[in-house]
Amino acid sequence: MLIEFQVSNFRSFRTSQTLSMVAASFAEHTGTNTFDSKLRGFGQVLRSAALYGPNAAGKTNLLLALQFMQGMILQSASAGPTTDPPYAPFKLSKATRAAPTEFRITFVQGGVRYEYGFSNDAKRVRKEWLMEYVHPRGRAIFERTYIDRGEKYQWSFSSFLKGRRSVWSEATRPNALFLSTAAQLNSKQLLPVFEWFQKRLVVIVGASKLNPTLTLQLLDKPNGRRRLMPFIREADLGIADITVTREPLPAGDSVAIIGGGFIEQTPNSQVRNLVKITFSHLDDEAKPVLLGLADESAGTQIFFSTAGAWLNVFANGEIILIDEIDTSLHPLLIKYLISKFHSNSTNPRNAQLVFTTHNTSLLTQEMFRRDQIWFVEKDNNGSTRLYSLTDFKPRSDEVLERWYLRGRYGALPILKEPSGGTEEIAAKL
Repeated sequence: MLIEFQVSNFRSFRTSQTLSMVAASFAEHTGTNTFDSKLRGFGQVLRSAALYGPNAAGKTNLLLALQFMQGMILQSASAGPTTDPPYAPFKLSKATRAAPTEFRITFVQGGVRYEYGFSNDAKRVRKEWLMEYVHPRGRAIFERTYIDRGEKYQWSFSSFLKGRRSVWSEATRPNALFLSTAAQLNSKQLLPVFEWFQKRLVVIVGASKLNPTLTLQLLDKPNGRRRLMPFIREADLGIADITVTREPLPAGDSVAIIGGGFIEQTPNSQVRNLVKITFSHLDDEAKPVLLGLADESAGTQIFFSTAGAWLNVFANGEIILIDEIDTSLHPLLIKYLISKFHSNSTNPRNAQLVFTTHNTSLLTQEMFRRDQIWFVEKDNNGSTRLYSLTDFKPRSDEVLERWYLRGRYGALPILKEPSGGTEEIAAKL
């Protein structure tokens, strides 16, 4: 469960900005769009959040910030001793170009609320800490701070942290996180925190895609087809059935999409198969018509390829953040996916979805609560500001799409007229 994410001095984020998944106190869509956190001191948590804003305003950078944090946690312990840590500060101000970037996240793993964060510059991790809230007051599990005057780290450990703390701290290099190092060195107490980033958090940005092999693996399982086909049919793609065939191929790339199928490599071997997907549609006489993957629309191909991954998110209660969810997917398919997150029957483990989009048809109070809609825009200094629709207190009958496009909520592109004016330019043509 993701509760809150905060970032500062990263890419377009100069000042600290916070995305909160804590539901506000109003009652709209409480039974579907929120779920009980089961935490003392917390109420309902949001199942989804949508981010709007113009191009280059910072929507993608918010997801990149969480992906950056995840990458540091999963990879920093294995980085070379002389490798500088990754670093991407806000560069449009002299004051921030060499200042630390900071990340802070609050989440739940195994019924325990954690707050974890770190800051780093181009040379080292400057600070790192972990709070554990078994009780509402919380307790500091560890804290690490770099002291410039002595050029060394100051460490603080709670008596609740068991294990070889001195060994783990001595093994932690300046370019690595203590959490990563301790988890790699078999800290049973910190491993669940590490595994939340490893197994519960999915960030899809840029060229990275949801894995198509998960759909194929689901079809291969005894009950997989029973899970997959209702999901496909409910999406109204006109698909009645799916057939998978495999033909052996020489060794090569592990996974790729080619023509009418996939190249699939068997795990732990050099055996490769050309996997062909055949879809059965019913004609006007209810007789099956077979079409290959290449004959289907781009949207159908993407939906089929990612269906296994979506179902995996629901099955494991994962948190998925996806950039430009509307790419190659029809708005009705996006609404269908969102409705699955907002359903107690299809989302019993309370998976969460955070996505960026330009699709204003989703901006309705019939689909979202006000606290689920977020905006990003840049100020005059090029710094991104993140804020929620709750800042505007819209009426319950307010048509959100109309007023967003009219500029009431900000976060719209500013289209400047070319110098000389439109009429002057037209006269020169």
